[in-house]
Amino acid sequence: MTGHPPIERGGWWHEYVCPAHGVELEHAGFDTGEFPAAGAQCRHGCRVDTPAVRGAWTVLAHHWWARRIRLLSYDGGGAELLTSYARLYQELTKAGEHEQAQGWMQRGRLFHQALTDAVWGVPIAHSIVNLAGRADLAETLPMLDDMVAGARRARDAMVAQDKFSSNYTAWFNALGATASQAAAAVRGEDWDGAHEWLTGERGQFAHLEVATGEDGWEWEGSTYYHGFVLRAYLLSLRGSDPAAVPERLERMIAALAGIATEGGILPALHDGPYRRVPLALEWLEIVALARQLTTHHGLDAVADRARAEIGPEYDGLEDRFTGWFAGPPLDRAVASSSSSYAVIRADGIHAVLDHGPHGGSHGHHDKLALYLYGASTPWQPDPGQVPYGHTEWRRHYKSVVAHPTIRIDGLEPAEATGVLSQDQTSATAQVDGWYDGVRATRQLIVEDGRLVDVVRVTADREREIVLQFRPDVHLTVEVGPDAIRTTWAGDETLYGYHQGDGVPVTRPGPGPADDPQRPRTWLDWTVVGTSAVFRSVYSTTPNPGMTDV
Repeated sequence: MTGHPPIERGGWWHEYVCPAHGVELEHAGFDTGEFPAAGAQCRHGCRVDTPAVRGAWTVLAHHWWARRIRLLSYDGGGAELLTSYARLYQELTKAGEHEQAQGWMQRGRLFHQALTDAVWGVPIAHSIVNLAGRADLAETLPMLDDMVAGARRARDAMVAQDKFSSNYTAWFNALGATASQAAAAVRGEDWDGAHEWLTGERGQFAHLEVATGEDGWEWEGSTYYHGFVLRAYLLSLRGSDPAAVPERLERMIAALAGIATEGGILPALHDGPYRRVPLALEWLEIVALARQLTTHHGLDAVADRARAEIGPEYDGLEDRFTGWFAGPPLDRAVASSSSSYAVIRADGIHAVLDHGPHGGSHGHHDKLALYLYGASTPWQPDPGQVPYGHTEWRRHYKSVVAHPTIRIDGLEPAEATGVLSQDQTSATAQVDGWYDGVRATRQLIVEDGRLVDVVRVTADREREIVLQFRPDVHLTVEVGPDAIRTTWAGDETLYGYHQGDGVPVTRPGPGPADDPQRPRTWLDWTVVGTSAVFRSVYSTTPNPGMTDV
């Protein structure tokens, strides 16, 4: 093929976003190594060419080439690209840390962030492992040694800042492990880095223990960052015996499977893309490796959906990840549970109730939000998040107004954690302290295949109490003498029957974060008073005979 990797250092990929529309810009020109002459294209017609966008494009182009080289390496190719890349790396990073990084960032060398250095470096190092002994890769050793030193330096900085549990640390360990393995393979030596990068006091297993709860959920409560950390762990463990891996890693896999719909939708809880092809590739990578760690991964539907989202241009890389571990997959079932989300299933309905910790900087103001999915239809999904470089839209998707939960007086709530009680057919969550003087509970009950949702709010003074509905399908609202009826029309259809005081107000609002310009019908069910009770019944079959809740 023609083309070459970019010959410049990269910036921060989150700035690859249209300033007008808030959408990620189109992925184009990566194979040429040259930024599009007319600017990066927005799906709404814009062409954007700024230093920040060029830097973000360069990040994505370097990642594209890392994937391309990794694919070639499975067939014995890519050695010349690796050695030329190593020379380029040495030239670009000789000045040290990236001088254009933002003040809050842990500075990288090839990119603004050391984290991006790691995410790019891991597949490069795996490619070198694949080719070691089949090609002369001595020229890559200075690059690999620099990666190992950079990973150690970055991890030590996280420890010094009391941020060992950060998702960054998992990737610094992953880079240290893979780059040191690659260097040992090129030198023809046995790898001696397992203690430093995997089993020692600052290695992956120690990080796994502090970064996840007993339920396996990564502490930020974000689907994306949970997968991001899980992926770093799995990529670190090439050549390890599954029997020597902590059970907590299996619980991380079970946590993902526990929130997935039967059709493979992974709700975009808290920060993370709503829908994105590079994310689908990450899910494929996770499933390809999880299948080799445990026979009870439960993620086949997730992989099938990810392949469908990628489409016919899928290059098949993840199908090549055979023999990842030095032993057979574990054959033991690990129970799925969550301290952050309650998952309730009725006939054809997959409901997720948010009740857990806020999740730090990647948390959203969505306590007591109810997310509704069919097997393959996001009726009322968590909307996800735009690339972080768009300040205004990022603020919107973190806010309470973007989520199907309770809003008081148009205000943002404080961070809060709810209290949950749950059995096989019901879940009840209660939150205090998120709004001054306000208490709220949300109860979900499965009855005759229907989902019953009861929301109760009490306040110490008169307040505007709003229950928000936020669809990603066509929503119709019909107000009748006895109830409000809603129809949620997608690949599957959901029917709602709602009773309670107050006024249902519909208005246009932005859809989920993959495209803030996609209009959706929002419904705000509003009561002014010191208390409110909202009662809803959801079913996948029309129920015109229903008269009361």
